[in-house]
Formats: sequence, structure tokens, C-alpha cells
Amino acid sequence: MRKLLLFLSVLLLLGSCVSLKKVKYIQDIASSEQTDSTYYQAKAPDYKIQPGDHLHIDVKNIDPKSMNPFQSNTNVNIQTQSEAGVYLNSYQVSDSGNIDFPLVGKVDVAGKTVFEVQSNLQQIVNEFFQLTTVSVKLINFRISLLGEVERPGTYMVYQNQLNVFQAISMGGDLTNYANRKEVNIIRKTDKGTSVHKINLLSSELLNSPVYYLQPGDIVYVEPLSGKNFTFTAFPYAILFSVISTTLLILNFVK
Repeated sequence: MRKLLLFLSVLLLLGSCVSLKKVKYIQDIASSEQTDSTYYQAKAPDYKIQPGDHLHIDVKNIDPKSMNPFQSNTNVNIQTQSEAGVYLNSYQVSDSGNIDFPLVGKVDVAGKTVFEVQSNLQQIVNEFFQLTTVSVKLINFRISLLGEVERPGTYMVYQNQLNVFQAISMGGDLTNYANRKEVNIIRKTDKGTSVHKINLLSSELLNSPVYYLQPGDIVYVEPLSGKNFTFTAFPYAILFSVISTTLLILNFVK
């Protein structure tokens, strides 16, 4: 009887563990003992500005006073300001695809990359001032993490590009019960909403067109099918307590 109870205890303990093969990323990468490197060609997308986007435009000159027309929307450090403060000091792209820029009026920006807008505004400002530098940043670059993530939620991105692994690290990595073969990238496009399935266990992800995320992307991580039988759902503590008590009684009776 005692041997049977011990066997059941070990079996339950092993059954609650998650295999390393289910949690290790890009498992088919070549062994580190090999000297040759493998290169992957995933290209960061050139995001096109859309109506509703918010742009932070910073105009600098050696004579700060000459920049007064732009001061209401510049000189804001987007990494130290609150999200509300950053938005209040930004240029919102109108439904018609333009922004209202000082001294110039409406400037078309929709359908262009951030770099293209920056280059265009630089040319415009150069017509009024010399030795001036224009910097443009997209400040509504958000991604959302859902499902089996340690810290699910919506995250602001303060850089021009972000890949899937960087996004996951922002959420504190995936849980042990995340199905790394079934990760969904939900993306809004001009044709509607698309859903792309990716496999974090395969290096093919590094060549995927959705390896780099775009503003507004949602990353949904599905759970493993056996999650309901893990420690988080099954009362193992009570079961182990009953088994231990039974073993003590049997030992005492003997």
C-alpha cells in the first residue's frame, strides 16, 4: 500500500511539470559549438502614418527664440512626460491625413513614413530658418500582450521598431503554460483585421513578415492544452497532505 501511494505521489509530481521542449525558444537554431553563423532576413516594416496617429515634432535652432512659433509642441521629452502630457504636446493626424504646422498650415503626412515626414518638414522649415534641425517621432506606438504572459497589458514603445521577443520581454516573458507554438499576432490593416499565427519554437519566425510588430498590434498567447491539470488548477497540496497522513498512519499501525 505504501509503495502504491509513493508511486502515485511521484506520478502526480511528474505530471505537473512542463517539458523543457515546450518552453525553450527557437529550438532548431544550430548548436553553439558550430562556428558558422546563420543569418535571417526579416525586415522591419516601414510603417505608414495613418489618420488618428500622434506625432511629436521637435524643431531646434542655435537661436531658441526664433523657434517660438513651434514651442507649444516642442521641447517635450517623451520618455519623461506622462502619456497624457505627451499627447497634449503632439500633432494629431486629421481624418483627411494632414497636420496643422505653424507658419505653414496644413501638411499632408498620411501614407508616408516617419522619415519621409521628417524630411519634408525639414525642407519646409529650411525656407524660414537656417541651421535648423527637425525631428519627428510617432508617439502612439502601442502593443498589447494578452493570454499566457506574466504581465499582460498595453505597452508604449519608445523606439522605431520592436520585434516579437522584445515585446514578450516587456511583459516579463511568457508563463510556463504558454503554448509557444500557438501565438497570434492580430493586426489592423487597410483591408481589415488580420490574424497571423507564429511558432516561437522555430527559427522560421525570424524570417516572418510579422516578426517585427507594428503600432496597434495585439499579441495573444494561447495556453497549453494541459494547463487545467497543473498546480494552478488542481489541489495538489491537499492531495499530498492526504497521502502523507495516510503513510504516517500506516507506518504507525505497522
